[in-house]
Amino acid sequence: MSSFSINSFDSTATPDAFEQVTEELLTRLRSTPEKGLFSLIQELEANGEAGLTVLMKLLQERCGDRCSLLESSSTGEKPDLVAGAIYQVLFRAESPACADFLQTHFPTGVVPLRSQSNIDYHPLQILLAKQDFQAADQLTLQKLCELAGESAVQRKWIYFTEVEQFPAIDLQTIDALWLIHSQGQFGFSVQRDLWLSVGKNWDKLWAKIGWKDGINWTRYPQGFTWDLTAPKGHLPLSNQLRGVRAMASLMAHPAWNQS
Repeated sequence: MSSFSINSFDSTATPDAFEQVTEELLTRLRSTPEKGLFSLIQELEANGEAGLTVLMKLLQERCGDRCSLLESSSTGEKPDLVAGAIYQVLFRAESPACADFLQTHFPTGVVPLRSQSNIDYHPLQILLAKQDFQAADQLTLQKLCELAGESAVQRKWIYFTEVEQFPAIDLQTIDALWLIHSQGQFGFSVQRDLWLSVGKNWDKLWAKIGWKDGINWTRYPQGFTWDLTAPKGHLPLSNQLRGVRAMASLMAHPAWNQS
C-alpha cells in the first residue's frame, strides 16, 4: 500500500474546503484494513492539529460517546485496537482541543472500567495510556490484591485460591486495558491463548513469553522488557504473584469462557 498522503491539508483553506479534505481522509481510513491503520494513525499524528482533528472524528465514529471495547473478553469479539491506538495519540498530544475532546467523550478512556468489587481502575488506565508498562504492571498486582481482600493487600501477593474467587468482570476490565493499550500484545487473555497453543506446557510458555531462558528465570525488573518490543504475552507479570498455581488459576478462570 502506498504511503498515506495528508498533503491536502492547507492551513489557509476555508472551513468548507478543510471539511471536504477531512471527509475524504475519513473515507480512506474507513476502507483501510486494521493492520495498515496503525501507521496511518502515526502519520496523522505527525501532521499536527489537522491530523488530530481527523483522528478525533474517527475515534468518535468508531466508538460513539461510550466506547464498548470490553466485549473482547465477555463475548469473544475482537477488541477495537485501532480505537485504543487513536486514543493514545490524542491522550499524549499537547493539544487543548484533544484534551477537551477526551474529557467530554472519553473521560476514563475507551474501556468501560467495570468492577463488581468497586475497584477504581482509572489509575491503571492512565499508566497504560502513557505506555508506562512497568508502573502499570506493579499497579495491576496491587489491584489484584485489592480484589483478593485486605490480607492480600497487606502481604502484597495472592493465593491461587483467592484468584478463583475473582469476579470475572474485574479480570475482563484489567485484561481489556492491557489489550487496548498494547495493540493486542499484552494481557491475561493473550497469555492464556499462548498457554493453550503450547498444550498447557508451562516451560514452553515461560520461554515463549520471555519469562525464562533455559533453566534461568528472567530477573525482575531489569531482565524484563517494558515496551512493545517485548515478546507477545510478556506482560503483565502474573508469575510474580507466587508460582504456577496462581497463574494456573488465572488461566483457568471462567472470565475467559463466558459468552
